[in-house]
Amino acid sequence: MSMYSRLLKKPTASILLLGPRGTGKSTWIRQHFADAIRYDLLNTGEALRLEREPSLLFHELRTLPAGSWVVLDEVQKVPALLNEVQRLMEDCGLLFILCGSSARKLKRSGTNLLAGRAIDTRMFPLASAEVGPGFDMARAIANGMMPLAVTGGDPTGFLTTYAHTYLNEEIRAEAVTRNVASFSRFLEIAARQNGQVTNLSNISREAAVPRATVQNYFDIMVDTLLGYWLEPWKLKRATKQVGHPKFYLFDGGVARALSGRLPYPPSQEEAGPLLETLVLHEVRAFLGYSGLRYGLHFWRNYDGAEVDLLCETTDGFVAVEIKAAKRWEKRFSGGLRRLREELAPRRVNTFGVYLGEHPALLDDVLVLPAVEFLQRLWRGEITG
Repeated sequence: MSMYSRLLKKPTASILLLGPRGTGKSTWIRQHFADAIRYDLLNTGEALRLEREPSLLFHELRTLPAGSWVVLDEVQKVPALLNEVQRLMEDCGLLFILCGSSARKLKRSGTNLLAGRAIDTRMFPLASAEVGPGFDMARAIANGMMPLAVTGGDPTGFLTTYAHTYLNEEIRAEAVTRNVASFSRFLEIAARQNGQVTNLSNISREAAVPRATVQNYFDIMVDTLLGYWLEPWKLKRATKQVGHPKFYLFDGGVARALSGRLPYPPSQEEAGPLLETLVLHEVRAFLGYSGLRYGLHFWRNYDGAEVDLLCETTDGFVAVEIKAAKRWEKRFSGGLRRLREELAPRRVNTFGVYLGEHPALLDDVLVLPAVEFLQRLWRGEITG
């Protein structure tokens, strides 16, 4: 990980830094805050000590000079510490990096979330702009962008271990579920349906668990930052549109590991959702690191017209259709044309992303090879 320069900038104010385990948060902190006092709450003894008496944090740090930085790693392990953090911010002028891989316990405990005193910041897996000229599109589709899957010599081994030890053990612990088999079954089904419109009732039947349990499992995945919902965009109240959201795992390599497909080359059926997962990851990372707060959506009518990604920016709308094909066919632009009609007279910049080699302008749709689209994205030419 240290061979790549991460695009997350060093903050000048306290932050709540959240991201899935293994995305490089600790490495980034060591690079930018090597001299900061650090509390590692993955250390069981340290976590128990502070959980028994959270006020110890205040007493141990109150003599530091104002403006000193303090790191609390895996802060969700002891949520009560946030009350002491707020006291130290207000009374002593200390600055904090509050690092965690889950927001679930923070939410469930109703803990003081510092009322905006720490800026909510996200760390993502590696982005193509961080990898630079060595970025390999085929490898990224097959293995994802987790740092050790990109830099390590055995991405299959790393991702398999990540899925089995982290997801199946730690996420089950977050779930506080006694039915280990049903949660494992759910993880596999969710990974197989990555990037598809999500119907909770269908997943409930396939996983053989109640619908409410499926909803709870998805909530766990979102709270632990391992997946997110892409909501459908509502254009007009009178227009019939798909109402169910799509669910995406945060990384395509992790999705393939959970679905049991990692040892095999991606099939054509897999390639489409995997390319969508990669492009969405890059867009989310760009927006996050750039400080832009634009929402992301997809759009689909019941008659089949669809656009994979829709984003409203200060300059209008950006619509993107993503195809894991080496030749762009005219029919691929159908959803973009329909969307432009629906949004008229508002400005809509339409893009096609594919695995071919040449850019083209077809019916006002700028079709770009996936690598070039990502390069333009990070230059600020797609969303501004």
